[in-house]
Amino acid sequence: MPRPRLPLLRAATRTVALAAATAGVLLAAAVPASAAVPAGRYVALGDSYTSGPLIPTQVNLNCLRSNRNYPSLVAASAGSSSFADVSCSGATTDDIRYGGSGSLGGALPPQLNAVTPNTALVTVQIGGNDIGFSSIISDCAQASFSSPLGSPCKNRYTAGGTDQLQARITATAPKVTAVLQAVRQAAPGARIVVLGYPAIVPDSGYGCWPLVPIAYQDVPYLRGVAKSLNAMLADVAAANDASYADVYTPSIGRDTCKSSGTRWVEGLVPESAAAPFHPNARGEQGMATALLATLNS
Repeated sequence: MPRPRLPLLRAATRTVALAAATAGVLLAAAVPASAAVPAGRYVALGDSYTSGPLIPTQVNLNCLRSNRNYPSLVAASAGSSSFADVSCSGATTDDIRYGGSGSLGGALPPQLNAVTPNTALVTVQIGGNDIGFSSIISDCAQASFSSPLGSPCKNRYTAGGTDQLQARITATAPKVTAVLQAVRQAAPGARIVVLGYPAIVPDSGYGCWPLVPIAYQDVPYLRGVAKSLNAMLADVAAANDASYADVYTPSIGRDTCKSSGTRWVEGLVPESAAAPFHPNARGEQGMATALLATLNS
């Protein structure tokens, strides 16, 4: 099944890839080891927020996967005896269960195939592409120039009195449920952790247009969408014998509007090696720390 593409990612790939190839030092703060990480095989499932597109070093170009993403950091710190990171940029819940195609067009097997009966830990970060992350960001950024002080994006997605994005979140819940149930069936004894998504827009206020091209009144709306998506993921995790790792709370104050030395998520024109509106190396490290904290709780 074709996977959603991020137009902004394709537009910026050449320039950011150059930065990724030449950046030898990116925030290398060590993630502390944790005795709470289950010993044994660790499998990471997820989309581009997991895979770390354009963060050096890219070890799988078809999935734009970095060896500095949070699964790699956690696996290294915990000394996992076996580690499989099958996360892939553009992945949806269907890609986890049924397979899809990568950035280079090659067919990919279901991510779920990596989960074996002896797997001890499975992390899952999925749902953003199911609700249309790529098109939401593209639509809202373009619309902001028509009404930077208004809410053109909210107006579009709530036209007719129905919030289309909230409806998409509701429709995605059973898909995430199916993923978690399939993981449990494949690895009955594994600990499963669902990760949410970090803050893209500030947790308060009206953003920083035009630095980040989201219209002022659309910022609170998109903030609400992000929180609703994370709440759904937390609820589905709780209902399916899985833990939930909150990566949003520790990312507050580290959104796209913050300085290049602070932000976890890059904006439209990344200043650190990362895809537009995606986590940089600092963000991946922050999510690794949040995951370890969840495993310790």
